[in-house]
Amino acid sequence: MSDKRLLFLVNVDWFFVSHRLGIARAAVEKGYEVHVATTLTNQATIIQENGLILHEVKMSRSGSKIIGNLKTFIKIIKIFREVNPKLVHLVTIKPVILGGIAARFTKIHGVIAAVSGLGSSFLDEGTLGKIKRFFIKRLYRISLSNSNIQVICQNQNDIEDIQKISKLPLTNFSLIEGSGVSLTKFTYSEDNNEIPNVIMASRLLRDKGVTEFAEAARLLKESNTNVNMILVGETDPDNPSSITKSQVTSWEREGILEYWGHKEDMEKILQQSSIVVLPSYREGFPKILIEAAACGRAVITTDVPGCRDAIYDGVTGILVPERNAVALANSIKELVINPNFYKEMGKRGRKMAERRFDVDNVISKHFKIYNQLLPTNNRA
Repeated sequence: MSDKRLLFLVNVDWFFVSHRLGIARAAVEKGYEVHVATTLTNQATIIQENGLILHEVKMSRSGSKIIGNLKTFIKIIKIFREVNPKLVHLVTIKPVILGGIAARFTKIHGVIAAVSGLGSSFLDEGTLGKIKRFFIKRLYRISLSNSNIQVICQNQNDIEDIQKISKLPLTNFSLIEGSGVSLTKFTYSEDNNEIPNVIMASRLLRDKGVTEFAEAARLLKESNTNVNMILVGETDPDNPSSITKSQVTSWEREGILEYWGHKEDMEKILQQSSIVVLPSYREGFPKILIEAAACGRAVITTDVPGCRDAIYDGVTGILVPERNAVALANSIKELVINPNFYKEMGKRGRKMAERRFDVDNVISKHFKIYNQLLPTNNRA
């Protein structure tokens, strides 16, 4: 058994594979014994084939199921005690909260809490949303109170918000812009579409701005704008914010957009695009935007935390107000009638990706944090 034991606690296996597998593989190469505790869907084989030790822990996306969350918490404590990791790397809200508290119970040496956005509860201005925020803030404060912790945020707004909630000094925070992109996988290619393909690729959730994308598509059709509006992704029945399949079907029947469904080969999808759109209400640091930049595609996204951090407005893309389909449609129209303009934006986006988003640099930043938190005799 290696003295350098690292355990990732992640809400679901596909998110780990998409956003943290590269770091885990690099850890194995550096002599770490790497464990992954997560909800399993269909990614177990991929995780195990990369030399990682897998533990199943069922995590509901709902924060209101008290009995289920208590069972999950007990299971996490059991895994922590069995594995006895030197470091735990907690990713997304529920693992950060439950794992952070469990790490205190089990006296884990070092904790990395990766906060990738604050979640939909921080967008809900209704009474229920305010109540949820009240409890989430207090749980954050408890979970982030470990003595040897580093909190990774993906944008400056999240650092400021979490610092106010946790009362941790700023020295306990690190800014890492997203999970990085493979510049050899997501390569620059020329856009040769005769009619521009405007693609939105995301989980089909309301707070991703899917309904604004559909409404913008309707407005563009009404104005006879020559453009293909394409939606890529899948619905999420377990998420209360999900668009329904019947809604997507109705948009297709209306003829305002094409629906390509869920796709694994995102690099090929992006190379079929002309412009990439993400009208989200708030993000940590959206992976799709840095992948689009790496492929040399102009981006239209919202002027909200996370999204605004992933582009240079007017240089690599355009920022629009959130929840504003008219502004979104106008910006799409502005670009599609000027192909040379959006293609030049895409070229500048590729250069930005090379400077800021190379996955190897992101992995290197994580290992600096690991070394900082490890016991002195275990450091590389």
